[in-house]
Amino acid sequence: MYERDGEWVMEGLDARDPKRIKNMEELYEYVETVGFLPLFSSRVVGFSLEELTASSAWFSGQTEDPWEWRSIAATEGKVVYGKFFDKKAGFISKEWFPYFAAYRRDGYDFDTLYELGMAPRKSMLLMDVLSRQQGIPSYELKTEAGFGKDGEKGFEGAITNLMMQTYVVIDGFERKLNRNGEEYGWPVAKYVTAEAKFGRDMVRSQYKLSKEEALNKILEQMYKLYPDATEKEIRKEI
Repeated sequence: MYERDGEWVMEGLDARDPKRIKNMEELYEYVETVGFLPLFSSRVVGFSLEELTASSAWFSGQTEDPWEWRSIAATEGKVVYGKFFDKKAGFISKEWFPYFAAYRRDGYDFDTLYELGMAPRKSMLLMDVLSRQQGIPSYELKTEAGFGKDGEKGFEGAITNLMMQTYVVIDGFERKLNRNGEEYGWPVAKYVTAEAKFGRDMVRSQYKLSKEEALNKILEQMYKLYPDATEKEIRKEI
């Protein structure tokens, strides 16, 4: 996606291209096959859902709208959804998520990380709430954790860092309700710990690997899928 004359332009395929991903089932199949995929275009050419779908389908609100698929995917949990790629959103299969957890966490559960002084207080405040309230919308999480005008700053950065570390994933999206119980505004993300959503055994199943071993496994997959990408480009995304 890039900006041209003040408007955002999608880098997708023609709507008639038979190779495009057309629906949720094809998205799931593709992610299961390749292992992981950002939502929007990245430094690595072809490494995004945006480049594999019809550009005209985005933000249409129709069945073929990939923007709507992210919400369905996050809710259903057939794949993992969150900000995993250079602090940008994307999908990881359940087979590959444990490798990302082994790499990004380096064997530390969050409590240990914080006790050793390796995690900031902002992250602890968010994880404390999420340990008690799963699937909580961002505006509630922000308030419950003490972020806001007179409290902690940097909510978006803190929750994004927890996703990059694989401790937190997105559990779906919902809109706020007014006093009459009517929805309004843009849908906001709901957050949950990875272990609560997918189970401790799955998330930590590759903890036996060192950080370097897990990273090499991910890099090998990237090099196989995108042989023309440079190591610098790949490492920036992973």
